[in-house]
Amino acid sequence: MNPLTQLQACGQAPWLDYLKRSLIERGELRTLIERDGLKGVTSNPSIFEKAIDESDEYADAVKQFQGLADHSVSAIYEHLAIADIRAAADVLRPVYEQTQGRDGYISLECSPYLANDTGATVAEALRLWGAVGRPNLMVKVPATPAGIPAIRQLIGRGLNINITLLFAVSVYEQVVEAYISGLEELKRAGGDVSKIGSVASFFVSRIDTAIDKRLDKLGDKKLADRLRGKTAIANAKLAYVRYKALFSGPRWQLLAASGARTQRLLWASTSTKNPAYKDTMYVEALIGRDTVDTIPPATMDAFRDHGEATPDAIEQDVAAARAMLAELEEHGVSLKEVTEELVKDGVQQFADAFDKLFGTIARRRRTLLDGDRARLEVAPGFPETKTAFEEEMEVWRTDGRIRRLWAGDKSLWAGTDEDKWVGWLRVVEQELADVDRLHGFAEEVKQHGFTDVVLLGMGGSSLGPEVFGETFGRQSGWPRFHMLDSTDPAQIKAVERTVDLGKTLFIVSSKSGSTLEPNIFMEYFLDRAGAVRGEDKAVEHFVAVTDPGSALERRATQLHFAHIFHGVPSIGGRYSVLSRFGLVPAAAMGLDVKRLLATAQQMVRACGPDVPPAENPGVRLGVALGVAATRFGRDKVTIIASPAIANLGAWLEQLLAESTGKHGRGLIPLAGEPLATPERYGSDRFFACLELEGQADPSQRQAVEALEQAGHPVARISVKDIWHIGHEFFRWEIATAVAGAIIGIDPFDQPDVEASKKKTSALTEEYEKSHSLPAEEPVFRENGLAVYADPRNVADLGQHNTLSSYLKSHLGRVHAGDYVALLAYIQRNEANTQALTAMRTRIRDKTHAATCLGFGPRFQHSTGQAYKGGPNSGVFLQITCDDPADIAVPGHSYSFGVVKAAQARGDLEVLVERGRRALCVHLKDVDAGLAELARAMDAALR
Repeated sequence: MNPLTQLQACGQAPWLDYLKRSLIERGELRTLIERDGLKGVTSNPSIFEKAIDESDEYADAVKQFQGLADHSVSAIYEHLAIADIRAAADVLRPVYEQTQGRDGYISLECSPYLANDTGATVAEALRLWGAVGRPNLMVKVPATPAGIPAIRQLIGRGLNINITLLFAVSVYEQVVEAYISGLEELKRAGGDVSKIGSVASFFVSRIDTAIDKRLDKLGDKKLADRLRGKTAIANAKLAYVRYKALFSGPRWQLLAASGARTQRLLWASTSTKNPAYKDTMYVEALIGRDTVDTIPPATMDAFRDHGEATPDAIEQDVAAARAMLAELEEHGVSLKEVTEELVKDGVQQFADAFDKLFGTIARRRRTLLDGDRARLEVAPGFPETKTAFEEEMEVWRTDGRIRRLWAGDKSLWAGTDEDKWVGWLRVVEQELADVDRLHGFAEEVKQHGFTDVVLLGMGGSSLGPEVFGETFGRQSGWPRFHMLDSTDPAQIKAVERTVDLGKTLFIVSSKSGSTLEPNIFMEYFLDRAGAVRGEDKAVEHFVAVTDPGSALERRATQLHFAHIFHGVPSIGGRYSVLSRFGLVPAAAMGLDVKRLLATAQQMVRACGPDVPPAENPGVRLGVALGVAATRFGRDKVTIIASPAIANLGAWLEQLLAESTGKHGRGLIPLAGEPLATPERYGSDRFFACLELEGQADPSQRQAVEALEQAGHPVARISVKDIWHIGHEFFRWEIATAVAGAIIGIDPFDQPDVEASKKKTSALTEEYEKSHSLPAEEPVFRENGLAVYADPRNVADLGQHNTLSSYLKSHLGRVHAGDYVALLAYIQRNEANTQALTAMRTRIRDKTHAATCLGFGPRFQHSTGQAYKGGPNSGVFLQITCDDPADIAVPGHSYSFGVVKAAQARGDLEVLVERGRRALCVHLKDVDAGLAELARAMDAALR
């Protein structure tokens, strides 16, 4: 006999408040049962966190589990925890059988993240019960306002429940009512109430810790010393009195007659936190018949060594306990307030432990996938920036905001309809489940012998596929990929000349099905392909990707397109690259779509709701972007990428600008701006560097290091290989949603894009009637160039007699924190891109302003949203041109050149309406005009 085994003689069951794998594997748990009369085990997030975080004994298990397939952090945790729980349950099974189900239990906690959600707690408990599959499992549910109804439901469903985080007697009475009501429900349903085991866990030492702090603030040391360390035991004594009263009387006797057992009180948190207290104080004082004491290892060792087992100790001095608690109240120390706070704190402490535990697992998972090298490094910049970043990260952790994001909680953003636009979060898993259809489509493409694939799209439906095409290049034995997202006649003709119309597959891509550009592209190439193949055969070369029920679906059905692929209505265009809008073109160009999705899914899991912010690559990046923009004015996100993945920049521009640039706020992304030394930049920059592993550019790396050393915030991302491009799609989607929450906007709408569309529509409709666009008069002409501006901008610029003077005046309106955007409605080819890039570089070097380059109308569906709806910090130079060889749009009186002109005019009108500083330069001849514009720009910048 020892003091622990004497507890059984006193009618109390000792349980162990600790669990780890080695305790089971080394036989220590069995020894405790045999030597000390141990009757059960409890676990909680804190216990698992210590077991997994503070040792390597789970490392092999994690490695083995991950070796089978990649898993989410929560799946890894459950794999480890459930294995331990099952093993412990099996060791305790003889105790369970010997006591006929009164003891021999092992407890497993519902996620503390769900403590305030009744329905989610019930679902979680049922899932865990089924996963463990042991009759001697107790599922732990907290005694929160949401937890108590869950307890009733779960008891009514026949589960064993350990009610945790109990502090107040009044709440305990509610718990007993939930238990009894649950048993009555189970009995009515024909269940066996004699099989139900339940305990109500009163947390002890935490009460004294909280009360003692309040006593110390009273200023009466003598009083404080007399009352210190007594509240928890007094509270427990009164709880035991209520226990005996509540489990008596006619209502309970009816259940007892059917074999029901009382819900025993369990004393938890029985280690002393104050070193001045005897280490066995709580165990000794709380000995009572028909109770459980769950004891941590150190306290169990102490009690075994020198504890005193006094029968019915808990029933002694009950009157003194009442008097002591009354005296506390008299001196203004409210036990009710303390217990209410302790419930909230307890939930948060368990959530904190879960965060720490999941963070540990996330790091181990990442190391197994990527090795020791960090794939994301965020250098926030100056100390004050770092402090702000860390503060916001803690807000995201304690408020569970990544879980709220995944739940589509619209209050995280602007509180409008954001919950309807989060389908992108789970689309990778959905597409993997249906990947065979894409494989079948790919085989059809290959068997048909297509030499080319042309995507007819705009914005979100085209920029993602363009990344695939540019990054992976042509796959051997598969068609070449081309994209058309411009109404510029020269651009359209360039695509047409490149392909064999008789051997080309056309993918018409439009989410709404009503976007002007894809529709007129479709009509044009239907006409051109029909001239080569015949109308009946031509439609066999067309595929549509659109949302269900769209106008495009109706048109494609009417024409008998070869395939119609549906998008997901809850995914906006710019978040759609990992859905059919990106995957259908990827399959057509011969990419291994399954590999692409499986690789992307690794990042989906890394950014999951179960990954705390510190280990969540999407949250870390998003917080860095959001804090830099809102707290330090660093809203110009400069994208630097290795050449092989440089095209990712255009996709990122749309994602960031269209998602965040509205209501006078947002991020202004810049891709393709040549790197410079730190003194060339203003203090409004955030640099994002994406480096493809094995293709590092030493000069680029040195330039980024110099920027970081100069105090600019820098995010470095290492991309393992081109197949990991899917990682970046999802990482940046999460980061954008996070940044949007910090900025305080809806990251899923694009109100100002719609404004430009309406202007364009009005102009083209007018052209259909009058066969002309409204006349415009330039404010200045010179050497084949003409300058256009509205009256307000003309007044700001003044009258000049040279183009360079107009440009100088225009650029003179650039102030610190502004950016300059070149908006070119000309063909997007290498020569024009180089000429305009040289121009933006000279502007940047002279003014230190961030510079953007966009080709119209493509940018209208991308960065155009931020230009019009974001901060009024842009200085815009629109560049338009004559079209010497125009192209008619079948079925309309207007041509593609007219559409482009209408788009440019509509865009400029909206910029002007938004009070933007804008100027238009029209080129009669593109090549000569760009050269003349460059000369004038050089003169203006001298």
